[in-house]
Amino acid sequence: MRIGLIGTGRIGTFHAGVLSRHEAVESLVVADADTARAARVAETLGVDVAPGVDALFADGLDAVVITSATAAHAELIARAARAGLPAFCEKPIALDLPGTLGALAAVEAAGTELQLGFMRRFDAGYRAAREAVRSGRLGRLHTVRAATSDPAPPPAAYLPLSGGLYRDCLVHDFDILRWVTGREVTEVYAAGSDAGPAMFRESGDVDTAAVLLTLDDGTLATATATRCNGAGYDVRMELAGELDQIAVGLDDRTPLTSVEPLGPAPADKPWPGFLERFAPAYEAELDTFVRLVRGQAANPCDGREALTALRIAEACERSRRDRRPVPITEVRADAGPAVGKVTG
Repeated sequence: MRIGLIGTGRIGTFHAGVLSRHEAVESLVVADADTARAARVAETLGVDVAPGVDALFADGLDAVVITSATAAHAELIARAARAGLPAFCEKPIALDLPGTLGALAAVEAAGTELQLGFMRRFDAGYRAAREAVRSGRLGRLHTVRAATSDPAPPPAAYLPLSGGLYRDCLVHDFDILRWVTGREVTEVYAAGSDAGPAMFRESGDVDTAAVLLTLDDGTLATATATRCNGAGYDVRMELAGELDQIAVGLDDRTPLTSVEPLGPAPADKPWPGFLERFAPAYEAELDTFVRLVRGQAANPCDGREALTALRIAEACERSRRDRRPVPITEVRADAGPAVGKVTG
């Protein structure tokens, strides 16, 4: 199997390393708008490099992995579909609903596969939580608490391109909330703060956010996020039911210190970032994509799943702006049809 990878930034380089070691990937070719960077990655990994995207698509590929800048995702997805190639793409498909719907229409018209990179679905902790909920171990689920905290803000130049904290960061929490619980979000009430570094105010973004989400069975969920968690990278989920309560992401590397006399000791080596925390999950999702291309696995996270998570993020932005609860049906009515129940 020959796979083409577009985009050799931090996550692209990581994915290229995983694919270069995969036993079913006979050859890998990489490309980037920064041709020198692509060449360096190719030399380090011992893989092929293409002088540009056009050359890459003409290189006899079996599949495409898209890890480029977000603004290019939708067009590259559509181009892969027109070429009849299955594609893996890091989230998001696009930063807005029209762009997302256009890319999905191209995939549907071509009848190709598109797998989205929501890596938490492949994390052992989240998979165990999903099983606990689905098996009835927790009883009736009444409360879910999710948190994503980055250790430091991204570069200022990234913020205007990111889509904002809800679309760029909390969208992972929105997706995993649906996947773990098997329920749909019906309404959100969101707030955000830009009291941190001035670059957030200058870009119209927030550095900290909180969302109250109502699920279709009445379960209440909260999701919080911040770019300014100096203690370390902290991603957790707590699920409380009438019979039991469990947590994901609570281990000896969680950057959380108890002030209780008998509380656990502070983490000796807190998680520094997402690549370290979710490395096994990233590898598992790419292995699944390879097996999907070979006809050995079903698609665990197709484009419709990304569309649903984006709609929740869009509702959050509207809620923050208008200072009111926003039903998801309001966003659906504004931009295309609803989708079915969560899969994968």
